[in-house]
Amino acid sequence: MDHVATDREPSTAELVSRLSEQVSRLARDEIRLAAVEMREKGKRVGTGAGLFGGAGVLAWFGLGAVIAGLILLLATVLPAWAAAFIVAAAVLLVAGVLALVGRKQIEKGTPPVPEEAIASVKQDIATVSERAHR
Repeated sequence: MDHVATDREPSTAELVSRLSEQVSRLARDEIRLAAVEMREKGKRVGTGAGLFGGAGVLAWFGLGAVIAGLILLLATVLPAWAAAFIVAAAVLLVAGVLALVGRKQIEKGTPPVPEEAIASVKQDIATVSERAHR
């Protein structure tokens, strides 16, 4: 069947077919965007959790150093205990910094909602609604 160029308006069936095609493509694109956004947020949460884990390990070693320092303090009057407290303070300081950085990473990744994709879908709905009412 040959198509002849005319100045006629598209039929309702053609418009519905185009709309269906465009909505399907739009839905696929929005799902793809949501998946990318969720992967990014998941990476941030994973990084934050890893940093919190590192902070916990260093805090554990810091506590061990504090305990060793207290033991040395009680066992002797020599300045060896001072070195243990200095090492413990440094380890705990690093643990505190890691905990703060980890918390910020988790805050960036939560809530795990694809905010950009949701905003894009809302904009798409508004655009379709606007054009449908014309």
